[in-house]
Amino acid sequence: MESQRTFLFIGLLLVSYLLFQEWNNDYNQPKIDTSATTQVTTQNTPSATSQNDVPVSSQGDVPMAATKAIRSVITVTTDVLAVQIDTKGGDIVEAKLLKHAETHGSEDPYLLLGEFEGKQYISQSGLIGLNGPDASQDGRPVYTSSNTQYQLNGDELRVPLTFVDAKGVEFTKTYVFKAGKYDVNLEYSVNNATADPVQVQLYTQVKRTIQAKGSMVDQTYLGTAYGTAEEPYEKYSFDDMAEANLNKNTLGGYVAFIQHYFVSAWVPAQDSNNTIYTAVRNGQGIMGLKGEPVNVQANSAANISATYYMGPKDGDALEAIHHNLDLTVDYGWLFFISQPLFVLLKFLYGLIGNWGLAIIAITILVKSALYPLTKAQYTSMAKMRMLQPKMQALKERYGDDRQKFGQATMELYRKEKVNPMGGCLPLLLQMPIFLALFYVFLESTELRHAEFMFWLTDLSAADPYYVLPILFGASMFLTQKLQPMTVTDPMQQKMMTYMPVVFTIFFLIFPFPSGLVLYWLVSNLITIAQMLIIYRGMEKKGLKVR
Repeated sequence: MESQRTFLFIGLLLVSYLLFQEWNNDYNQPKIDTSATTQVTTQNTPSATSQNDVPVSSQGDVPMAATKAIRSVITVTTDVLAVQIDTKGGDIVEAKLLKHAETHGSEDPYLLLGEFEGKQYISQSGLIGLNGPDASQDGRPVYTSSNTQYQLNGDELRVPLTFVDAKGVEFTKTYVFKAGKYDVNLEYSVNNATADPVQVQLYTQVKRTIQAKGSMVDQTYLGTAYGTAEEPYEKYSFDDMAEANLNKNTLGGYVAFIQHYFVSAWVPAQDSNNTIYTAVRNGQGIMGLKGEPVNVQANSAANISATYYMGPKDGDALEAIHHNLDLTVDYGWLFFISQPLFVLLKFLYGLIGNWGLAIIAITILVKSALYPLTKAQYTSMAKMRMLQPKMQALKERYGDDRQKFGQATMELYRKEKVNPMGGCLPLLLQMPIFLALFYVFLESTELRHAEFMFWLTDLSAADPYYVLPILFGASMFLTQKLQPMTVTDPMQQKMMTYMPVVFTIFFLIFPFPSGLVLYWLVSNLITIAQMLIIYRGMEKKGLKVR
């Protein structure tokens, strides 16, 4: 156990590195380049949706004919959304989140869905099947609307789009927007005034351009996820799509595109059987749902509905749409710890009114709750330090006889009532709390562009002046000086001496969110105070620990 401190510090360094790598791999969403203006013109514009995206069978076979009809764009504005709907297919081709800035301090709203140079992220829906207008050999339908601009003035706004096929069947596709809501209801009405029955099948999907990963710091996460009756939440990456197309049948379910802080998801009727599918076409990843065929008898009508969410990762709002959709706020396998911690963090913010102070407050509460483990950890390390002279005597006595040295060491531990793992186990027990808070700080949309004070104007971004990383390194150096030195090997002692410098450089190179570094810094400061209390109590008992 001479290298216990070395083990702890190196372990912490490795865990920190792996955490950062995981964050970049899964959560560090790069800012969309909006320098290219999104353009959807009203005449002679290539379709924003390819006919090849329409899933008319389980194999994805589609008619090859394409319509040459002119289309237009409908603009819908609510208190939280600015949406553009393409009348060809009635797809949502652009969505801006009016309550979320594109970048910190920017007056431009965040562009969640859009089409620009070489990139596309849109939401599509339609009716396929035997008589679905989106499965027609003439191409996708071009809907008509009474207005080209809609503005929400009350609690609800309905945007109806109408199409009548060659046989006289009327299809009305209506989007229903609500005040303060990022979820939009899709309502299809099929009015069959003909003498023949009609069969249609609803499909809803999201399509996004696949982007290659860059360097470690620039890595992106653009991933799909889905939920079924048996699988509450499963990720399905672009790599998974490239290997095999997903084809799952389920009662209810949902599909989603997830990214850092934001999510886009389709939720169908939960009392019907649906097929979840994926495809990769023309450099774009597609995930969607197909419902059951709906038969509309002659001279009758039928209604089909689904819900589309496009907005921030708000767990309460997502859960209200589907009981498992809040899992897209991905806290990892420690979600059962992260979720209560986030609730506590929101409660503290409600009392204090500042996210930085709320982080400090939750750190104090967590460290206070873990104080018994901290006391056990440093008490054990102090006792190990006091045993070093006796351990050295045993080494000199038994020389290279490792078996006898091990037996004598264990006997010494038993006699002195010291647990050699007493310093490691409390740290390992605290690690799940640390990891859970890590994901809380990374996944909480509320922390995006949240100001603390002074120079810290965005707790989701790195400290622009590197003050927190330097203070963290200084606090780590002080913690090391206060801890009893259990390492006697000169090389290991040098490693311990330079460890705070290594950590400081590590945090300077890799841009951890300042909210997370603030938590680490405050945690270290509390640890230093707790160490002084623990050691002072031991010294009062006549034990020399430093």
